[in-house]
Formats: sequence, structure tokens, C-alpha cells
Amino acid sequence: MKLYSSVIFFFYLAFLHAQTDIYERLDFPENLDQSEILSPRQFLGYRLGERFTEYAASVAYFDYLDEQSPRLRVERYGSTYEGRPLLLVIATNAENMERLEAIRATQLQLVDSWEGDGAQVESLLASQPVINSYSYNIHGNEASSTEAAMQVAYELATTEDPVTETALASTVNLLFVCINPDGRDRYVYWYNGMARATGGEEPHDLEHYAPFPNGRTNHYWFDLNRDWVWGVHPESRGHTRAYQRWMPSVHTDYHEQGYDANYFTVPGTMPRNLLLPDAYEYWADTFGRANIAAFDPKGISYFTRDRFDFFYPSYGSSYPSVMGAIGMLVEQGGIAAGRAVETEDSYVLTLRQRIWDHYSTSIAQLRTAAKHREALQRYSLAAWNPLNSKQQTTAYLIENDGNPYFDDFLQMLLMNGVRVERTTEPLDAPGLSYRTGQVVADRIHPAGSLIVGTEQARHLFLNSILANDLAIEDSVMYDMSTWSAPLAYNLEAYTFDAPVQVNTEPVTVIERRGTVSGPTDSPVYAYVIDWSQRNAPQALAALWKNGLRVRASLEPFSTDAGATYSAGSLIVLRGRNLEKEGELPALMRQLAADFGLRIERFTTGRMRDGNDLASTRNFPLREPRVAMLVDEPFDTYTSGQIYFLFDWETQLPVTRIRTSVLRQTAVPKFGQRYGYADLFDYDVVVLPDANNLEEVFDKEQRRVLMDWITAGGTLVTVGETAEFFTTSNDFTDQQLNVADRDTSERASLLPFAERTDYYGKKNIPGSALRASLDTTHPLAFGMQPEVYTLKFGSSSLEPEPGLQTVGRYTADSTRLLAAGYAPREAINRLAGNAWAGVRQIGQGQLVYLLDNPHYRMFWRGPSRLMQNAVMMVPGM
Repeated sequence: MKLYSSVIFFFYLAFLHAQTDIYERLDFPENLDQSEILSPRQFLGYRLGERFTEYAASVAYFDYLDEQSPRLRVERYGSTYEGRPLLLVIATNAENMERLEAIRATQLQLVDSWEGDGAQVESLLASQPVINSYSYNIHGNEASSTEAAMQVAYELATTEDPVTETALASTVNLLFVCINPDGRDRYVYWYNGMARATGGEEPHDLEHYAPFPNGRTNHYWFDLNRDWVWGVHPESRGHTRAYQRWMPSVHTDYHEQGYDANYFTVPGTMPRNLLLPDAYEYWADTFGRANIAAFDPKGISYFTRDRFDFFYPSYGSSYPSVMGAIGMLVEQGGIAAGRAVETEDSYVLTLRQRIWDHYSTSIAQLRTAAKHREALQRYSLAAWNPLNSKQQTTAYLIENDGNPYFDDFLQMLLMNGVRVERTTEPLDAPGLSYRTGQVVADRIHPAGSLIVGTEQARHLFLNSILANDLAIEDSVMYDMSTWSAPLAYNLEAYTFDAPVQVNTEPVTVIERRGTVSGPTDSPVYAYVIDWSQRNAPQALAALWKNGLRVRASLEPFSTDAGATYSAGSLIVLRGRNLEKEGELPALMRQLAADFGLRIERFTTGRMRDGNDLASTRNFPLREPRVAMLVDEPFDTYTSGQIYFLFDWETQLPVTRIRTSVLRQTAVPKFGQRYGYADLFDYDVVVLPDANNLEEVFDKEQRRVLMDWITAGGTLVTVGETAEFFTTSNDFTDQQLNVADRDTSERASLLPFAERTDYYGKKNIPGSALRASLDTTHPLAFGMQPEVYTLKFGSSSLEPEPGLQTVGRYTADSTRLLAAGYAPREAINRLAGNAWAGVRQIGQGQLVYLLDNPHYRMFWRGPSRLMQNAVMMVPGM
């Protein structure tokens, strides 16, 4: 046993003395008479709430409980980018623990029991505990729930309370004790270093203002509570796979909100996923009332049926719901509250109370789940049964047409336990096309297409993420209004509402094979990598890293043998890389293997159609020196997505520069502690989505930025930042189309109670729009000519001669909206306008990306635009 003891320094004493009453009122049982197992207070050396616990100390405590108690088991289901372990604590009584694997296997049998023998199902249910699950601390600076998880684990390991012991016999409890350890430690170490000896209860004290990027996000500044379905990050892939191994019937996701808010518990508000079983509402209310029963005697303030909806299926509350569980959310007031803060009504909210509240609802959930064990299991059985589906779709078909994100889509389905088939013959069947929105009767779907039938246990999940559009009962969203995976990955997709008869084979793994092919009987002339491939940008970054000279084809070309290559294809001429000649064959084989690429070995540079390989029209690609501005006012999430795209996925270095430094030193001197980084040291500057950019770029700074672009710089702008660099600030003469102010009589006479809904319904809350791309432009090299772009807001660029329009909304307003919600007036205004383009300014260019092309890194269809903007456009 390794005992971790943290000494409370003398400067905490005055603060702790002032908080003594809260520890007496909201006390935790330590079970000292019943067990020799150390409580969190004994193990850590302080009472929970007196300080924040570093993650390593929490891990040590959970491991200690695992060693000491037959009721607990700790599993490591992965690790973070920064190497911290991800823990699943499993708690039940000793008897269940002895047969834990059998219980898990039985649960998975029940998941698929809808097509089995009813008598066998009843036999399995008789002795099967209900699987009850919790996810804590998915947002790192919502740190009270991991503290609470330590007390919950201790309670379950040691209690002799008859009610809790009985509950343990009827449940297997899964505690994902910290989904986001990297973000948690970023916040905790900062806060513990800032905490005042006298307690910083004043809201304006420094300890309530964590610096950018604070601790909410993971290492790459992503909100992991939007990633349950997509699995972009190791934290998400780990907990999703662990969840799939158990398929619980009850799950709650633990959060904090602003510290002026009271505790939220289910039920929530609209919109809801209308595909959920009708009984979901009853059970959510049942668990919510159990939480309330724990709060009422202590006078804990709470609310229900407000603010939080469960429509988007990739939350920690909605993901379990579409997987057949009662998925729920709780939100404790407390973000930025530190150990204590004075709220707007002069109440002092303490960390101790936040921990106690989460602990109390965790125990209430356990007892409620046990009380209703069989009924909850039958709810899940009904939810897993596709015969109960409210959707008429029988199958989804995805054609394998060379889309670079086809495997990403398939990997997402397999990670989530979906049964997928591949056709072994062509299919002639009428299906509803996602691209046109019409039934296509005469299309032959080629062999190799994916068939995802809905007659499987995860039908609710499938219909929620694959359907072209879901019914919306209210259009004022907490989050986006569509997430249809075929649209997000820009796939050629069809739905069927009748049985599909075709020979198939199961798909269980993704095989990614790289090849270097071409004649070997003559000396190599060049190597060519088609730019349309998923990982071609990674290959380009690697070629640069290895010192190779690379060209990009300005146009498509083809060989005498009839092979064709897309515009932007990478050309590595042996004659231009003679000093690397001996290394080229091995390097190309390595790139093909590492990135699953098809690399062609050419023995001649003469092409049948298009430019010859060494044509001067095939322009050199030099590695750009790239900078990105971060910190306020730039959006953390958009910054993180760009950071992730280049640092992790593409592996192209991007220098991150704080705007706080920029403001102090002024463009063109970015400024560092020990010197200055000149703007002219960079070829590309990326500006993520932001508002209030006047704080960063005043008139003089814009003039200097214009001089840099004119001299050859490439400025890449995203979202509202792209809007900023229009005529509104005299930077260019680009026209921005924005919504007119509502001067209608209805708006003038609008009652106060209706204002939020009225103006909310005038906005586009993240909807899929049909769009086209000019794939002859380097900004769209390697992409498909049609794409779905994800739209927030209603701004667009008006096409005009000075703008090289690359991305354009479909001109037919009746076809523009592909999925989600958008008011008619906004659709009419957007139709035919531009959302992506390039303006030539002197020797440089300004790139506009009004719509984020890689939102949350799951909306991948347009994402090559950003890589092209940084890696291709500067070489134009």
C-alpha cells in the first residue's frame, strides 16, 4: 500500500476555519467503525473540499481502494494525449464481483435477445443486476465531480448501510471517474497555485479567472462532451468502447455550470430526440425526483425542465439514451467558483457543497436503479428491440466511391458496436438519395457498398445519427440541429424503407494497405501521390520534413495506360532530388505503409493528357512557416480544431501566438519574453473564429497586415473572423451579405416572454446546406465538386470579380437546406452566395472560410479546405 499524504499549509488555515460550518452540515460518512479502509480524508490528508486533488493522487486512491476492497475493481481503459491513465471503477457486492465477467456477458446477450427465446430472456433477467453508470469530469474545470467520485467509491467499498448494501447486490456500478484528466490537471494545478490563504470568495478575484485555454477542454482544446459518437480523441474512444462492453441501462453525466446557477437535474427541456421510447420521460422524472428527495432535507437549491435539451446524440447524457439506457444529465453550479465564491444573491457557494451535491445524487441514483432493477432492464430490452422503432427506414446504403472519409465513417460505426455488411454484388433497388432528396429508381449501387440494416439492437443509435434529418419539436437549440453522419463525411448515401435483398459479407475491421506500384524495369522518373487521398497532406508534411522538393499538379492529368490523377497531386521528381535519390524508394514505401497511401512510381514524365510532370505549370510546394493566433478573443474550440488538424493529424508545425502578447507589442512584432517574432518571419497566418477583433487589429495594425499580405503572405480567416475582413473595416472591398434588422410590426410589439424563441428561430443553429466547390482552384484541390457545409448564422459573401469564389451555396433556395433547421428568409438570402473564397492582394492572398470546414473534427467533408489553404494556396 502506498499512502499519499498532502500537507495543508499554514496559509490555508484561516480559510478553512471560516468554512467549518459547511463541513458539519454537509458531512460524509467515514464508516470508521465498520472498516479499516482509509477514507479520502485519511488517505489524502485533508477533507474533500479543502483543496482540489491532483489527478495522480485521485488515481492512487482508487488503486488503493481496489487493493483493499472486494467490492471494487479498477480498470484502465486508455490514456490521454499527455499519458494520464483513464480509469473505470466497477463497484458491486463481493458475490457479484466473483462472477463479474459472467454478468457482463449476460448483459451483452440481453442486448441482442430481441430475436431470441423469450423463456431464456426471463431466466437471464432473474439474476442479472442492473448496470448503472456514471461519467464524471468530462469538462476539466468542472472539477468537483472527480472529488465526489472518490467519496462515492469509498462509500460503496465500505458501507454497511442496509439500503446501500441491498442496492449493491442488485447493481453493477460503473464509475468513469474522470473523462478528461488532462483538462482537469490543467485547471487544478493552476488553481492550487493561485488560491489565497484568506479565501478568494470575491467573484472578481484572480482565482476565478483561469487563463486561456482554461481546463474545460482536453489537450487539443476540444469539448469531449461532443465526441462520444465520433471518437476523434483517445479519451472518447476509450470510454465509448468501455461503455459498449457493458451497455448499461442507466447512465448520468456529471457537470458544472456557472456558479450563479442552482443544481440542475432531469427532466430537461425541448427539443428531444423523438425516436426515444415514450417511457424515457417517466424514468428521467423518477430519477430526478430521487435526487430532489436527497436535496430537500438539506435545503439544496435545484431546478428541472429548463435550459438543457437532449437532442444532439453525442453528449454523455444523450449517447446512453440512444444506446437504450436512461441517459441523464446533472449540472452543479460551480464553474470558476474555486473553493468558495459569493454568488449574485450573496450566497457563498463552496467546493464542499458541490462535492456533496454530486455525491448525494450518485448515491440516490444507485438506490433508485436497484429499487427498479427489473423495470429498468425491461425498458432497455424494449429499447434494443428494433420492432419497437419509430423510424420506417430498413437500411442505409453508403457507396464506396473513393470518398477519403469512407473509412472514418466505417470506423465510427464499428467503434459504437454497429453491425455493418458489405455488398458482394451490385444492387438494383430504389433508394432515397441524400444528395438530391429524391427517390432514385434507376441507380445500380456497386459491389463494395456498405449496408447498415436497422434490424439490430442499436437501431435507435443508427437512426439518430444516420437519418438525413430528425424531426424537431422546437428550433431554439442548445447545440447544433443536424449531425447526420452521411452528410458530415460527404458520403454518397441512400435509405430504403423496404427489405433489401443482396448478397453481403460482414465488416468487422478496417484494412488499410499502402502500396508503391509502377514499373520497376526502368529508372524512376518521379513518384506521384494523388492529392484526393485521405492522408495525402500527412505525406506532404513528411516529404517536407525529409527535405524533398515537391510540386503540385495544377490540373488533372492521365497516363498512356489510362490512369488519372487529380489536380493537386504531389509530384516528387528524381531529377530535382538527386541528393536524396538513394533514400527515395525506402521513404516512399514507409509513407505508403504509415498513411495507407497509393504511391505511383513513374518511369517517364510525359503524360497523355494534362501537363507533363515537370511542367512549370505544376507549381513548387515549399514548406510554409505557419502561425496561428490564439487566446481571447479567438474561439478556443475553433483554435483547437485547427491546432489538432495540423499538429496531430497532419503533423505540420504551427506556431501558436497569444493575442495578449500581440496587443502589447503591435503588429508586426508578435513579441516574446526574450525577444520578438516578426510577422514577416511567417508565410501563413491563420486566424480562428473570433468576435470583437477590433481589440486585436485596429486601423494601423490592419494596414501593416495588408503590407504583409501584399508582400506575399497568406492570411486564412475562419467564421466571424472572415466576416471582419470585409468592407465593414475598410480592409477590402468584399461585400458581406448579412441579415437585415427586423423592423416588422410583430418584432416591435413582441411580448418579453416570446423574445428568446422569436429571435432564436431566425437563426441557423448548425444546419447542413448543399454547396458546390470549384475543384480547379487550389483551395479545393482533391475534393469532390459537391459538399455539405455546416452553417451557423446567416452571413455569406457576395460573388464578384475580385473574389475567387471556391465554395458556393446551391443557387436553388428550395434545395439549399439538406438537414436541420433554417428560417426561409435566411435560406433565400444565402442561396447562390459564397462561403469559401480567395482574394488576391498583391503577391499574397486572403482566404475566406465563413463556415468552419472541420467542425469538431467530425464534419469532415469540407475539411481539406483548411489544409489546402495552408499547404497549397501559398504556392499558387
